[in-house]
Amino acid sequence: MKRVLLFIATNLAILILLGIVSTLLEGYLASQGIEFERLGLLVFAGVFGMGGSFISLAISKWMALRSTGAQVIESPSNDAERWLVETVRQHANAAGIGMPQVAVFPSDSPNAFATGARRDAALVAVSTGLLQGMNKDEISAVLGHEVSHIANGDMVTLTLIQGVLNTFVLFFSRIIGEFIDRAIFRNQDGRGMGYFAATIFAQVVLGALASIVVMWFSRQREFRADAGGASLAGRQGMVDALQRLGSLSARTEPLPQQMAALGISGGRRGLGQLWASHPPLEERIRRLQTGTSH
Repeated sequence: MKRVLLFIATNLAILILLGIVSTLLEGYLASQGIEFERLGLLVFAGVFGMGGSFISLAISKWMALRSTGAQVIESPSNDAERWLVETVRQHANAAGIGMPQVAVFPSDSPNAFATGARRDAALVAVSTGLLQGMNKDEISAVLGHEVSHIANGDMVTLTLIQGVLNTFVLFFSRIIGEFIDRAIFRNQDGRGMGYFAATIFAQVVLGALASIVVMWFSRQREFRADAGGASLAGRQGMVDALQRLGSLSARTEPLPQQMAALGISGGRRGLGQLWASHPPLEERIRRLQTGTSH
């Protein structure tokens, strides 16, 4: 689940930054007599919205390595590393994708993630806690799950969804900003300080609401990745891996908040599930056991 939250957090930060830049640019253009009609504003928002999302995707691998301290296995130095690389290679071949980079990151929490802008140039990383707490069949299933994310093109799919949502966040935040500036601050041209303050505030609020939609799609992709892991490493192996994740996670420190949605384990219940990138482990296990993971 780690890959998703880092992508979302990076995207939101870039969206806010681009939102500020685009608002200032829009103000400058307005001072020069260049005004955007609604269609032009939508195109303007689309350029910045989709651009921010694809920037997030482009730097996703670099951000994941930097934030987790993961070390890429350039040349396996022991039997464990050789087995890890070879297992990823077998899954990648079976899934029809290029060989990903393989990395290990220091963390007591059992976790793993896959990220990258392209299917044939991705990254699969596992934590030291996962390697120490699981047997080879369970680790193989986790690796199959992550390889399935790559094969399914999940990062690109989420990028496109996020880009479309970014576009509407930027567009409607400007509509809201102009309305507030005219209705409350009585600026007839709708371009006073109230407009800029209301626009930035609306971007933050709408961006948070848009993340609910992205997280819903993420949860559906997790079910597909579970099914993919079961196909690559065996259904029982995938079930055992999720069950082991549940028991190990209860005894270890959670990942940092900014990383919590990039890994394989996780899931919340109640209202908090709206912003959860993963379904509860119990639901994932149930779907695997009943054959309804797709």
